[in-house]
Amino acid sequence: MQKVMAIVSSLVLAPAILMSAPASAALDWDTALKGKHRSEKNAARDEFRHPRETLEFFGLAEDMTVVELSPGGGWYTEVLAPLLRESGSYYAAHNSPNGGAYSRRSLGSYLKKLGEEDDIYGAVTVTTLGPADSVVIAPAGSADMVLAFRNIHSWMRAGTLANTLLVAYDALKPGGVFGVVQHRAKDGRDPERMKATGYVSEDYIIAAARSVGFELDARSDVNANPKDTGDYADGVWELPPSLRTADENREARMAVGESDRMTLKFVKPAS
Repeated sequence: MQKVMAIVSSLVLAPAILMSAPASAALDWDTALKGKHRSEKNAARDEFRHPRETLEFFGLAEDMTVVELSPGGGWYTEVLAPLLRESGSYYAAHNSPNGGAYSRRSLGSYLKKLGEEDDIYGAVTVTTLGPADSVVIAPAGSADMVLAFRNIHSWMRAGTLANTLLVAYDALKPGGVFGVVQHRAKDGRDPERMKATGYVSEDYIIAAARSVGFELDARSDVNANPKDTGDYADGVWELPPSLRTADENREARMAVGESDRMTLKFVKPAS
């Protein structure tokens, strides 16, 4: 009888044990970070961008619906698409095909990338971030997570930051996460200087996010770089990977590495 009760107890307790496992336990990090689809150039940036640690901080799980805003050339697409392809959904909110020459070139390169690795990117849904009066990045209230990687300054320059934050808020479920990684300026920097340099202060982003309804949930220094002074004449683009700097400064900028970055986790209130 004691043996039977022990078996029954183990069956009853098993679900609780499974429920206590980390949310990211089933994520296929080996394929996402080391798969043949990743370019060597992009993989070399992992030491500065910490994709696994960053996404785990935001709380990524394999069955989530995730929207990435302005994915550019697809650096994070290489990581997110294979993580979500089996059980989740990945929306890439990219440029408008009617947004001008640069927008078309960027979108075209991105679509070409997706088409070359259908087994990895076949389930990616590409949506449009713009124009402001017609943007739908994902069905309203459908996303568990919306992510913005190093592009707040671009929306500031374009005058679309407030609208972009609003559409992110609308796409999220109540309780959903808005994750931000951004080149970090000291608090109090003039917004025009932020636009020019790419470095944005935490207080500015937090205030902007709160203005549309987000609540700050947590901060992480996973992408911090104390070597970065953030005071370069041509802004963050003097550092790798852009390295738009004079030859005499190149070695020093390489020694710094990529920029110092804030990593902020916001939530859409549950009620």
